Amino acid sequence: MSSAEQQDVVKYWTKDRMRNAIPIESKYSLKLSKSQAQALKKKPMAGSAATQQTPQPRMGKVFFTLGGADYVCSGTATNSTNGSVVTTAGHCVNEGPGAYATKFAFVPAYLNGNAPYGTWTARALVTTNAWKNSGDFNYDVGFAIMNTNGGKTLTGAVGGYPIAFNQARGGSYTAYGYPAASPFNGQTFWSCQGTVMNDTYGGSNDQGLPCNMTGGSSGGGWIKNGNLNSVNSFGYTAIRDVMWGPYFGSTIQSTYTTAANS
Repeated sequence: MSSAEQQDVVKYWTKDRMRNAIPIESKYSLKLSKSQAQALKKKPMAGSAATQQTPQPRMGKVFFTLGGADYVCSGTATNSTNGSVVTTAGHCVNEGPGAYATKFAFVPAYLNGNAPYGTWTARALVTTNAWKNSGDFNYDVGFAIMNTNGGKTLTGAVGGYPIAFNQARGGSYTAYGYPAASPFNGQTFWSCQGTVMNDTYGGSNDQGLPCNMTGGSSGGGWIKNGNLNSVNSFGYTAIRDVMWGPYFGSTIQSTYTTAANS
């Protein structure tokens, strides 16, 4: 991507466009079968209310276009060989299956339309073959390789989280993001903290975290023991206040390695 093309993306994402970008999640809420929904009546669910946080530069909002519409997600600056990786959800970089996003930008520590660390543009987008080819939510992870900004790499400028793979399932996580659908407005930074559970409802390999964050938080990082270890991926329409995130195993690790060395 040339310098002129980078500037075109930065200029495209005005404060108004950022505020009016649509949460992508509305395309991806999953429905359970009738029998699965009936079974939920026997399973108590413990929701977790999100807590507003002070924005941090290693996390931010993701903006992109698909099919002529402006969308918003969340993302995390991630330690890598090239110093330029943002981790987000697969559906924030590719329709799964379908086209890749365009005009992809990352705004670290976004707050109320302000970009204190600038707007970073992507030179390449990568996702798993399972997401790109069939929209498999078990592998709903995407990585954006960012251009330098002011001569600096992304993590050189704002820092980054280490990323971990093939960790023991379960345990305590903190999920972060910029929820934009009601009752949130997408202008502030939030988190949920709790113990994850296996998906015994829809049959995915994902883990669920009690959390009431809404659309716009997709792609926000899940932190466990100081490491990035999942992202906000999807919600079931029949299960309130639970966010589901993919297990970071060897397939996702391989995709990350491709991005980290690009």
